[in-house]
Amino acid sequence: MSNSSIEYIKKELSPKVRTIGSALFVAGLIVVVLGYVTDPVRSAYNNIVGLTFLISVGVGSLFLFALEYVAGAVWSTPFRRVTEFLAANIYLIPLLAIPLLLNVNSIFHWTHPEPADKTMLNKAPYLNVTFFVIRVVLFWLIWLCFYFFISRNSVKQDTSHDQTLTKLNIKLSTIFIPLFAITISFAAIDWLMSLSPKWFSTIFGVYYFSGTVLAALAAGTIFIVLLNEKGYFVKGLSSDHYYSLGALLFAFTNFWAYIAFSQYLLIWYANLPEETTWFIVRWQGSWKIISIGLVFVHFLIPYFGLLSQPSKMNPKRLLWMSGWILFAHYYDLYWMTMPNFGKDGIVLGWIELGFPLLIAGLIMLVFDFKAKSQNLVPIGDPKLKRGIDFRL
Repeated sequence: MSNSSIEYIKKELSPKVRTIGSALFVAGLIVVVLGYVTDPVRSAYNNIVGLTFLISVGVGSLFLFALEYVAGAVWSTPFRRVTEFLAANIYLIPLLAIPLLLNVNSIFHWTHPEPADKTMLNKAPYLNVTFFVIRVVLFWLIWLCFYFFISRNSVKQDTSHDQTLTKLNIKLSTIFIPLFAITISFAAIDWLMSLSPKWFSTIFGVYYFSGTVLAALAAGTIFIVLLNEKGYFVKGLSSDHYYSLGALLFAFTNFWAYIAFSQYLLIWYANLPEETTWFIVRWQGSWKIISIGLVFVHFLIPYFGLLSQPSKMNPKRLLWMSGWILFAHYYDLYWMTMPNFGKDGIVLGWIELGFPLLIAGLIMLVFDFKAKSQNLVPIGDPKLKRGIDFRL
């Protein structure tokens, strides 16, 4: 279908985006540097939380627009470019990964196993520094390559209107999605699960995947709603588009809760020491409060906040719930990571502020940078007109 009747005028984003992003980035960078100077081990654990959050937003967004191509989705086409911009944060992953690789011996116990520990010696072929670094680099290159080629074809289509580029992106996305499932699972195992190298869970990769997609959806929803409400997209988008975003957020909130409960239930039911230890640590001292809070923060609040149909169509409610879900995902990653540093209780202070500020600033600056050179709407996509006219 022709897109000739679509009116789109490219607008520059407000200077506030760059100003706020720069302020957050500088403030976060100062706190992170001071944290590494004063307490490098604690900062490294916070770095893991920040890195896995950035992976969630960047790689999760890549998965979302690859999924659109594979599924042939129409309703999301008008604002697919938002997820493309957010996926550009994949470029920044080494920025947060390199400090961790330089401190790998301080945070991962498997880097220096005891000679009498047969369990860790048996895992040494996988859990060793050389292979760990190879995996980190390999996964990043896979994500980066697919992002580069799929997004490049999408941008080229703005001027060429060549429909074969859509077919090419469908093929690339079809290859990427199974690779995404494998790499995101192993990334979760490497960065998070191996902090407790003797613990194992066969569902942990899916657990991280559920939070990753939910975080990417939430980040995209914030930008989509704000940009649409301020007139940066094409005209014709309706509350049905908002409802689709809200329904996806609601669905993946439930999916996360299902996977989280399944992991807990299976480990509780089996009652094997090598499995229960991980949860026992998170049920001691003040960590018990965080563990109970996770149920409310990550499930009950967004569940009831998005339960009704009107709430899924209300832009203000979507903004609040999306921001809350991003906070919940960071909370979840903190819960997975920090008990390995402070087993006696909650670790909270000024050091913990550094990476949230830094990452928020980076995401805003990357989005502003991409928006300067590219359209906010994929005007050459053959599905765009049908996407604008989408109604439930």
